[in-house]
Amino acid sequence: MDLASQAHALVVLLTCAVLLCQAQERDYTVKEEQPENVRIGNLRKDLDLNLDPSIRLSSPLQFKPVYKTGDVPLVRVEANTGEIFTTNHRIDREKLCSGVFTEKRCYYEIEVAVLPDEIFRLVKIRFLIEDVNDNAPLFQSTVINISIPENTAINTRYPVPSAFDPDVGINGIQHYELVKSVNEFGLDIIETPEGDKWPQLIVQQNLDREQKDTFVMKIKVEDGGNPPKSSTAILQVTISDVNDNRPIFKDSELEVSVPENAPMGTSVAQLHATDADLGSNAQIHFAFSNQISSSTKRHFAINSSTGLITVKQPLDREVTPVHKLIVLASDGSSTPSRATVIVNVTDVNDNVPSIDTRYIINLVNGTVLLSENAPLNTKIALITVTDKDAELYGKVACYTDHDVPFRLKPVFNDQFLLETAAPLDYETTREYAIKIVASDRGTPPLNTSAMVLIKIKDENDNAPIFPQPEIQLSIPENNDPSTQLIKISATDADSGHNAEIIYTLGPDAPDGFNIDRRSGILSVGKRLDREKQERYSFTVIARDNGSTSLQSNVTVRLIVQDLNDNSPAFTHPEYNFYVPENLPLYGTVGLITVTDSDAGDNAVVTLSILNGKDNFIIDPQTGVIKPNITFDREQQSSYTFMVKAVDGGQPPSSSYAKVTINVVDVNDNRPVFVIPSSNYSYDLVRTTTTPGAVVTRVFAIDNDTGMNAELHYSIISSIIITSRVSPRGLFAIDRTTGNITLQEKIVAADQGLHRLVVKVKDLGQPESLHAIALIHLFVNDTVSNATFIQEQLRKSMETPLDRNIGDSEVTPQANGYVIVVIAIIAGTMTVILVIFVTALVRCRQTPRHKVVQKGKQSGEWVSPNQENRQIKKKKKRKKRSPKSLLLNFVTIDESKPDDPTHEHVNGTLDLPVELEEQTMGKYNWATTPTTFKPDSPDLAKHYKSASPQPTFQIKPETPVAPKKHHVIQELPLDNTFVVGCDSLSKCSSTSSDPYSVSECSCQGGFKTAGQITTRQEMALKPPHYGTLCGTGTARSHRIKINL
Repeated sequence: MDLASQAHALVVLLTCAVLLCQAQERDYTVKEEQPENVRIGNLRKDLDLNLDPSIRLSSPLQFKPVYKTGDVPLVRVEANTGEIFTTNHRIDREKLCSGVFTEKRCYYEIEVAVLPDEIFRLVKIRFLIEDVNDNAPLFQSTVINISIPENTAINTRYPVPSAFDPDVGINGIQHYELVKSVNEFGLDIIETPEGDKWPQLIVQQNLDREQKDTFVMKIKVEDGGNPPKSSTAILQVTISDVNDNRPIFKDSELEVSVPENAPMGTSVAQLHATDADLGSNAQIHFAFSNQISSSTKRHFAINSSTGLITVKQPLDREVTPVHKLIVLASDGSSTPSRATVIVNVTDVNDNVPSIDTRYIINLVNGTVLLSENAPLNTKIALITVTDKDAELYGKVACYTDHDVPFRLKPVFNDQFLLETAAPLDYETTREYAIKIVASDRGTPPLNTSAMVLIKIKDENDNAPIFPQPEIQLSIPENNDPSTQLIKISATDADSGHNAEIIYTLGPDAPDGFNIDRRSGILSVGKRLDREKQERYSFTVIARDNGSTSLQSNVTVRLIVQDLNDNSPAFTHPEYNFYVPENLPLYGTVGLITVTDSDAGDNAVVTLSILNGKDNFIIDPQTGVIKPNITFDREQQSSYTFMVKAVDGGQPPSSSYAKVTINVVDVNDNRPVFVIPSSNYSYDLVRTTTTPGAVVTRVFAIDNDTGMNAELHYSIISSIIITSRVSPRGLFAIDRTTGNITLQEKIVAADQGLHRLVVKVKDLGQPESLHAIALIHLFVNDTVSNATFIQEQLRKSMETPLDRNIGDSEVTPQANGYVIVVIAIIAGTMTVILVIFVTALVRCRQTPRHKVVQKGKQSGEWVSPNQENRQIKKKKKRKKRSPKSLLLNFVTIDESKPDDPTHEHVNGTLDLPVELEEQTMGKYNWATTPTTFKPDSPDLAKHYKSASPQPTFQIKPETPVAPKKHHVIQELPLDNTFVVGCDSLSKCSSTSSDPYSVSECSCQGGFKTAGQITTRQEMALKPPHYGTLCGTGTARSHRIKINL
């Protein structure tokens, strides 16, 4: 160093002495909760900084706050004027000084460096935070219960749990009062030495629990703010039975000390209390009051029986040095007694000192750049050392570990200024790595260290250099304006002003980006939206301050990171899918498309079904919906559920869409014939029927819908059973209505039993389903010979066909069974007929005196009734066993007339005939359209004829007057027949009908007049011919014959 430099340093030292270069302190007062930009003071004016015009400054006067890393600035100091303002960060005294609940002062401190070095001074500013009434006092509970014995003396006081107000001073709790009071009680306030106000309830009248055992009042607490804040609670006083004495603590106030490293379960204090009562009234229960903080309750536990207080959780003196415990002792009925235990947590050397370095000179890549011409006492950084321990454990010594031309100058307690202590020479040493060590006074001592890097600047012969040619940055979108992105640093091998680097943005920089010219802090002044622009690329220029400045560029590539600020979006708010009902299990129903404008995990959308999980599943990623069930449109035609889309963000966003799945009909139901009800039925077509007349109709149903349920009828084959020839197209069927009409005039060759094979098919796609029914038309004038017709029907059924009306197979076994039953019935009827004729003949030839004796006797014949059965095989149904054959009994009673010489025999023939619904004849008297379930075991539930009785011809006639010998047959009201026969022994054939039994005519024929009527529901009315039939349950018919 030359003589001029030494002289300059001397001048600086003298100037500092004149301007009180030592550290200074300044106090300000500010109220909490102030808005932004409220002026607090003017540091330049308050410090009386009147600059000497003769002092040349290297840079303009500047006030630079020195903040700790990560600090949120609560005040702002204008760099040029020194004015102090509040910031947008609200000052909250209760948060800033959370442990101060008394009138102790709450301070907020910052350090401000006054620059440049020619007039440097470090100012510590302390802001006294004044409390404002921003909190209302609150009781711990909205309902306060107090129990008082009924023999309590007047003026006895009982403590009431206090309210809590985080405000202090006049803004704290000032007053309690009873809002809804009663004459029996009053309220008084006791102020403790600590300044706490405790309400006490005073008994003002004698209490009698038997008269009134509960008093409900309202207590109000109010602070002293302007305006005051208050709150209320319900005070419920319960009058208990006599318990004369309440517990008394041996020590109502106790102070103990516990080391902060005390293990859990360590005994803190043993409380003792006594009660002068006896028995259960003397049992004392210890508990913490609700007035202690939740933190204290977490750290300590008390034995309710012994009163022993122990450590519940590890203690930390540095967090809470003192705990105030309020213990209540209760005997179960009276108001508890109170004791206060102050627990002082003693310190142990368990904290390592910390070093906080706040640089006064801006760093470049973590290094202080210092000109070799820097004067002595150049302030480099403010070093703050702290130790959370107390007393000697908290005393910290700070020093450098080796000889360097720098020193640590104490300014405040535990604060040091790192400054130059000797002239610097770039050619001798270009950089320094100063290790700062902080050590406490514990045994053994704990220490820590920090490094400060200083580079010496040379002349301007080097351009600034960035450590990398390209800076890769990323920032989450939706950032706050003025968000700092990075501190860009470049190095310059020169020194002094030649190494001072000024940072600017290149011409390609987009709007909204800024960079601090000196610090190189790159910030963005607007909110970025990744969905609008994800990448930015621009240059940052670093230019030194030399006389001939040099510069370099660095490319900044900024990637905007995605945030989960977009919910998943369905392409449609509501989805409608149409699926065929034969869609297989886990087949694809449809695809739900959802998008998310975000990226990465935030755009990974997971789909789930909310209210249809039992019926459907959805692929969480692809959105493919599959059924977990098989569809049946006839059971349920649509399904509706909600689908939830959740992205992978934290927290996740979600959206919902409604899904409706419509089941489209598939042709999965065959047509089912309802009319005719059986393949064994037949209809009579008279030979006189005119062409074009409807002779019968068929009717079928289909459980499908639409075209799948539209039916067309057709006759696929026809044959005359009796002649085994194909007819000449005598009958035709309407394809839509099913009406069968006569096409041509009937000739003699057409007579006989016609079998029409009728096919009904639906119009389903892609494959039509069909069913086949047998229609039997008996072309003749009468149907008297039912046995012949039954035989023809049997032959018809034996003609090869593989389907009946129910579309089930008719097995050979079933046909054989029907033949056997018909044979048995025919044989039985023949036997009965022979017996009946024999009995009549013998009755006519027997003498009258023998008739009386024989009249007491009776003969019984069993006549099994024929049953028509159909055996079906459909969906594994069991075969129905034939019903029991019904028995018909014939009883002949003889009576003797008054004239003993009269040879004529009068007798009564009782024929109880059991007619059962399913044993009726095969003639279909009416084609009633009835809908049966498709799976009914037997649809043949219409009218059927009973077994034919060949000795009678049944035909409609006009009623005639009854003769002496007549037959009375009790029939259902809706079935009346004419039975005519002159004599059982004199019968002749008078009919030209080749298929009817010969008509019987005799002199004394007996007839019963009647009209055949049946209930019709269809337009087609069948002819009144056929064998005896009826509907309903089994009926008993009595035939009475007078002989």
